[in-house]
Amino acid sequence: MAEHQDGLTAEQLINCGHGLTYNDFLILPGYTDFTTSEVVLSSSLTKKLTLKSPLVSAPMDTVTESAMATAMALTGGVGIIHCNCDIDFQADEVRKVKKYEQGFIIDPVCLGPNNTVKDIWDVKKRYGFSGVPITDSGKMGGRLKGIITSRDIDFVDENDANHLLSELMTPIEKLTVAKYGCNLQEANDLMQQSKKGKLPIVNGNGELIALIARTDLKKNRDFPLANKDSRKQLIVGAAVSTRNEDRKRVDALQKAGVDALVIDSSQGNSVYQIELIKYIKEKYPDLQVIGGNVVTSQQAKNLVEAGADGLRVGMGSGSICITQEVLAVGRPQGTAVYRVAEYASKHDVPVIADGGISNPGHILRALSLGASTAMMGSLLAGTNEAPGEYFFADGIRLKKYRGMGSLAAMEKAGGKARYNVENDQNVHVAEGVSGSVADKGSVFQFVPYLIKGLQRGLQNMGAKDLVKLRLLCTLHAMKLP
Repeated sequence: MAEHQDGLTAEQLINCGHGLTYNDFLILPGYTDFTTSEVVLSSSLTKKLTLKSPLVSAPMDTVTESAMATAMALTGGVGIIHCNCDIDFQADEVRKVKKYEQGFIIDPVCLGPNNTVKDIWDVKKRYGFSGVPITDSGKMGGRLKGIITSRDIDFVDENDANHLLSELMTPIEKLTVAKYGCNLQEANDLMQQSKKGKLPIVNGNGELIALIARTDLKKNRDFPLANKDSRKQLIVGAAVSTRNEDRKRVDALQKAGVDALVIDSSQGNSVYQIELIKYIKEKYPDLQVIGGNVVTSQQAKNLVEAGADGLRVGMGSGSICITQEVLAVGRPQGTAVYRVAEYASKHDVPVIADGGISNPGHILRALSLGASTAMMGSLLAGTNEAPGEYFFADGIRLKKYRGMGSLAAMEKAGGKARYNVENDQNVHVAEGVSGSVADKGSVFQFVPYLIKGLQRGLQNMGAKDLVKLRLLCTLHAMKLP
């Protein structure tokens, strides 16, 4: 068969003598005997977290907050909420994602009969919903008294903000409730029969045990690729810096329910990051920690030995990152991904390719070189779910997008921390720029486009899943253009 193998292996490609970017090579077509719908894109984010598609939104303040993280999790990927903000804001963003969609909601927001309309308005502002159980204690586990919904307060005047919820709620006598011990299907059937929006689950003493929402049932049907934890909550990640004061941030994010922490540093091979990884893994051993950024196997080795559950690869390769030009430090992204993944795979540590991704083809190239997932910044920055408002320039609808090493981003503590800028430092060297990106519509349309592009590419390569793709790329499937 050797005479028919006219391509290169991934190792031969990387050893050709030049640092490679994603635009420097192609993957040869293979034999196809399956449809695109049969292609499976599931891949590991960390040692213990698996995604249904290998897509991750970057922890940038113009890319990922709760709206983006929610949309990414629903469509098969995951969002990493940025840390260029205060601790309470970031923890609240994580809570919004974790509360968004569930089967049995086992820790619903509750209020008491003596709470007021102002309290329910505050709940809606903080969490985005206003359907709240009322218990005698105002907490989960108290005796259920009723439910307050948006219909109960829609026409309440601002002057009546101190109106007691006990006077507006739907009392328990008019509610449909399910008994503790029922399964999800039984609860769903009861909701269908009652045509109610919320179904409380109570025990023999009338105490609230859980809650089910009709909107969640509809979302489950609409998003079969949604990534959820064991409690049926959406998976979400969040970034932290290596500064000592961010250890409080770690505590707040863990309490909020974050699934993975990404240590956000442009140069991950530092004593500060190694100490932080060890600190987190000792205090919260089940919390997944992603280290980085790294571009060499030696950098990767130090973080893996410290306990990292995943690695983020890339330095100066993003569209708005200028580290390589300004500081002469970095590595071509294709070579960086291959070298780090080559080492990390021996320790079962997944790799995230971060930077240089501007289309589905780049994602496929990153995956072929050993990455488990691809992190996207500019590719998602123009979507509806990205933070910021649209504006028009020359008739084109745009959103602002900036690197976390830009002078604008470094005006806040998170941007400074990522690039190891001291708070009292007067002169800042920019490692990123600010710009704008064109409107891409909603993530709910854009991510399915990316997924279909990945499936079509894998079909043409003859790979039914990402494991087969990596195998092919060790067997003369790659080619310099």
